[in-house]
Amino acid sequence: MYAILDIETTGGNSNNEKITEIAVFIHDGEKVVEEFHTLLDPEKNIPPYIVRLTGITDEMVHNSPKFYEIAKQLVELTEDKVIVAHNSAFDYNFIRREYKNLGFNYNRKTLCTVKLSRKLIPGKKSYSLGKLCDDLGIEIKGRHRAAGDALATVKLFEILLKTGAPELQIKKNKEDSALDNLQLNLDKNWLKKLPEQTGVYYFYNDNKELIYIGKSKNIKQRVFSHLTNNATRKAIEMKNNIADVAFEITGSELVALLKESEEIKKNKPLYNRAQRRSLFNYGIFATYDANGYIVISQQKTNNSSPPLSTYTSAIEAKNALYQLAEKYMLCQKLCGLYDTDGACFHYSIKKCKGACCEKESAEEYNQRATQAIKTFDYKFKNFVLIDEGKDDSEKSIVLVENGKYCGYGFADLEMTGNDLETLKESVKPFNDNRDVHQIIKSYLQKNKVQKVIRF
Repeated sequence: MYAILDIETTGGNSNNEKITEIAVFIHDGEKVVEEFHTLLDPEKNIPPYIVRLTGITDEMVHNSPKFYEIAKQLVELTEDKVIVAHNSAFDYNFIRREYKNLGFNYNRKTLCTVKLSRKLIPGKKSYSLGKLCDDLGIEIKGRHRAAGDALATVKLFEILLKTGAPELQIKKNKEDSALDNLQLNLDKNWLKKLPEQTGVYYFYNDNKELIYIGKSKNIKQRVFSHLTNNATRKAIEMKNNIADVAFEITGSELVALLKESEEIKKNKPLYNRAQRRSLFNYGIFATYDANGYIVISQQKTNNSSPPLSTYTSAIEAKNALYQLAEKYMLCQKLCGLYDTDGACFHYSIKKCKGACCEKESAEEYNQRATQAIKTFDYKFKNFVLIDEGKDDSEKSIVLVENGKYCGYGFADLEMTGNDLETLKESVKPFNDNRDVHQIIKSYLQKNKVQKVIRF
C-alpha cells in the first residue's frame, strides 16, 4: 500500500517553516482507496511570495486545524504504507519535523517519483512535476495546491507502475512475500481472506494455545503487520510461533477495545504478558504544585495514582493536553508543555494569564483547571451508546448504569426500536473495572458514536 502525498508550506526550510496544507491519497497498487485533505494553521504568517505561489492566505488557514490536531489521524492513515511524493525528501522532512516538534519519531519508507521517473522514463527535458505532467499528458487541476499536485503524482505513479519495474512490483506483491517464512501449518490462503473490518484477532501456537490478542479497525492489515514485524526479538519470536489465527468482527471500534481488554484479562496470553502490554500506557494526571496551583500534565501511567484519562501513545496524550490548554487558557509551563525558568510562551501572546510567573493567583487559575478536569468525567451516570454493528442489520449497544459499566451487545433497531428495556436485554454482562471506564471516556472524547440515549 502507498500513501501518495503533497504538502504546501510557508517556505523551503523544514527547520523553521511550517506546513499549510496536506493531501494524502492511499493507493493499493491499482487504484485510490482512501483520501485525506486539509488546510493547516501554521501558527505563523505566510510570506507574500508563498501566497502568490500557492494562493493560500493567512485568512484561509485561520480556522484550520493545527498540525498536532491531525497528527494521530495521519499516523494511522500512513501506518504500514510507503510514502510516495514528487521530491519525497522535501515533503517527508517537513512531516518528520512537525512530529519531532511534538516529541514523536515518525518513520516511514519512501519512494521519490522524481528519482523513479529519471530511471524508468529517461530522456525527458525536465522532471519537475509541472513539466513532466505536461509531457505525459497529465492534467494538474490546482497547481501548487496539495490536492492538485498529489493527484497529479497519483497519475504519474500509476504510469510508473505500468512499467513493471522490479522495485515497484515487490511492493505490489508484498502480501505474498510476507507469508514466505511462516509456520508451515499456517493456512496462507485463509490468511489472505481475513476481513478488512473492525474487530478482535487471536493468535494460537501449534499446541492450540492462545498466545496473543489484539484489536484493529482493519483485522487483515494488522495481522499482516505482525507477520512482517522484525523490529524486536520478541516480535520475531511471536511471529514464528503463530500457527493459527482467529478473529471476531465487532463493527464498533469501542466494542473491539472493550472486548480486547476483557479477553486479555481473562486469558492472559503469553505475549500480551511478556510485552507487559497495556491498552493505555500514557495518561493525563492532576496534582498540586508547591504554590498551590493545579498541575495537569501528561506522563506514563502507573498503578499508584489514577489518571484523568488514558491514551495509547505519548503523542496522543500530548495532543489532548495541548487542546485542553488552549481551550481553558491553562499555563503551558504548569502543563509541562513549555520548559522554562520564566513565563511560558502562551503568556507572551496573552493565551496564559500568568500562573507561570505568579501574575495570576492559584485560586483564579484553579477555577479554570477544575473546569478542564471535569471534562474527563461522564456527562451523566446512566446512558446507552449506540454505534456500528457487525453488519448493516444491527447496531452495537454499550450500557453504563449508575456510573457502572454493565457490558455490551448487539441489536436490530428496526426490530427493537429505541425501547430502553429491550436494549438492556440485548447487553451481555461484563466486568466493571477502571480500564473499561478509561476506554469509554477516552473513546467518547476522541470519537462520535451514532447515538447516546440518557435515562
